[in-house]
Amino acid sequence: MKILKTVLALVTLSLLGTLFVPGIRADDRDKKTVITFSQPFEIPGGKVLPAGTYTFQLLDSADRNIVEIFNADGTQIIATILEINNYRMTPTGETVIKFAERAGDRPDALKAWFYPGNSWGQEFVYPKHRAIELAAAAKEPIPALTTDTLPVVAELKTAPIIAITPEQKEVPVARVIQTSPLVAENRAPAALAQTTQLPKTGSLLPLMALLGVASLGFAFVLKRIAG
Repeated sequence: MKILKTVLALVTLSLLGTLFVPGIRADDRDKKTVITFSQPFEIPGGKVLPAGTYTFQLLDSADRNIVEIFNADGTQIIATILEINNYRMTPTGETVIKFAERAGDRPDALKAWFYPGNSWGQEFVYPKHRAIELAAAAKEPIPALTTDTLPVVAELKTAPIIAITPEQKEVPVARVIQTSPLVAENRAPAALAQTTQLPKTGSLLPLMALLGVASLGFAFVLKRIAG
């Protein structure tokens, strides 16, 4: 009987471990990532950071994200930046940093940051005058503030955001950048079927109940064999 109980306990713990491991990653909301850059790079606000190692971390995980950039060991904050969600069709298993095409000999400007395994990432929001330059050089829309200066941290969540097109037109962000998993107005409906499923956040109670029933059945079979 002791052997039966031991085997049953091990099987149950193994199944429960498989059940709950994915949830740990889904709760990793700050997306803390250590990134090494081999060249200087520009961040919103006109600041250029030298080549080196930095820690990126979400301060707020909502429709509008605020990202903090720290030094390598996370002991000194360097910048607090406003970003918006940007969805991609195919996530990867590693961190992806995208840059806007640079004009002339200026350092690359950060455009987007994607956390490993996520189909959504953070698109950097630039002051208006710089967004106009980046959109023209990259030939793609760039999210922008409606002013030429960065707001203070307390005002980042409410600062108005637009998008600047390569033709220097101001348009609503959602019209040209996919800020949600829904199909954008100019995207074919078929593309929606290719969107990677977001991390599961639904209740696990039905699966746990099914697991309990399966465990009882397994115990009954072992008892019959032991008898």
